Amino acid sequence: MLSGIQPSGDVHLGNYVGALRNWADMQDDYDAFYCIVDLHALTLPWEPARLPGRTVQTAQILMASGIDPERATLFVQSHVPEHSELCWILNCIATMGELNRMVQFKEKTRSKAQDSASVGLFDYPVLQVADILIYDADVVPVGEDQRQHVELTRNIAQRFNNRFGETFVVPEVAVPKLGAKIYDLQEPTNKMSKTAESPRGTVMVFDEPDVIERKIKRAVTDPQSNVRFDPEHKPGVSNLLTILAVATGKAPEELAESYTEYGPLKADTAAALIEFLRPVRERYRELAEDPGETERILKLGAEKAQGVAGATLARVKDAVGLLPRA
Repeated sequence: MLSGIQPSGDVHLGNYVGALRNWADMQDDYDAFYCIVDLHALTLPWEPARLPGRTVQTAQILMASGIDPERATLFVQSHVPEHSELCWILNCIATMGELNRMVQFKEKTRSKAQDSASVGLFDYPVLQVADILIYDADVVPVGEDQRQHVELTRNIAQRFNNRFGETFVVPEVAVPKLGAKIYDLQEPTNKMSKTAESPRGTVMVFDEPDVIERKIKRAVTDPQSNVRFDPEHKPGVSNLLTILAVATGKAPEELAESYTEYGPLKADTAAALIEFLRPVRERYRELAEDPGETERILKLGAEKAQGVAGATLARVKDAVGLLPRA
């Protein structure tokens, strides 16, 4: 199983609840490869001086969230050059029509002319295909927004196999366990996001307790003061109940019965969320004190990943007829 995350250096509550906790659970069920996709981070404007630090921070966030380098392979994409080499070969298999239909490219270029977008932004789905196929991944855990990329992976793998013989494992989508969907505290009909217009609606995992408390207490509810779990008609209150449910392990419908006013609900949600995130914050602080150890772990992870990736790439080169290096 393979999944990747860009090196943003931080994650919000929705990322942690919806993805990272599932990754931690899945490492006991699969031979799991978790990749910090720093090459993908180059498809949009980036700050070279900050990228290395954010890459290390992202690895520390994954480990603080429960990823164990002893049970999973944790590595940096650019440390395994086979990704890029396979991407070029697959570029010669993928079609312009397929890439033109990719929804995320259209969304990321909606505010500007596509002619000014980088080739990398247009082509990154093929690199993502290479990320998956290079590890013979049977399954790829994704949300609905990434399902199209796995379908592209399957199409390219099948086309390659039909043309050159059985070479790639054709992966399946791994539907994550149904988890809570966390919405923006200020716009509760939108998913929580780091790119939201107002940062007040997004709880970052490493926000200080007083910041979390302030954001929760300023969360949008609705004019009617009754408390019930009704995502369609009361999205703001339902979002708070969902967050409280995640933090306490109780059902949001059950929790709603304990409240008649928004004030106590917000106070309890803030307190429970602060305690829920405390172990992650504390573990992250421990890891952040020794970045050299994180880099050592990433080096070992890259060595293990390269052993698998190198064997796959050798198979691919042989299939397409490239002359082996003497």
